[in-house]
Amino acid sequence: MDPSTIQSLIEGGLPGARAEVRGDDGVHFEATVVCEAFRGKLPLARHRLVYATLGDRMGGEIHALALKTLTPEEAG
Repeated sequence: MDPSTIQSLIEGGLPGARAEVRGDDGVHFEATVVCEAFRGKLPLARHRLVYATLGDRMGGEIHALALKTLTPEEAG
């Protein structure tokens, strides 16, 4: 798995989302995701939305994903 594939999956699964994904070892990643759909949601709910875009890859191809989830306003 590579960062650009994860970015595409997240952006494809969350309409209007912008994602920046980093990771050098192919299994541990960090992502910042900005999406209007996060408005009014607590962090856990936001993370679940992102995890849903990755499906079974979480815990398999993607061993760990550290997330920062923001609305467009929070991102500034």
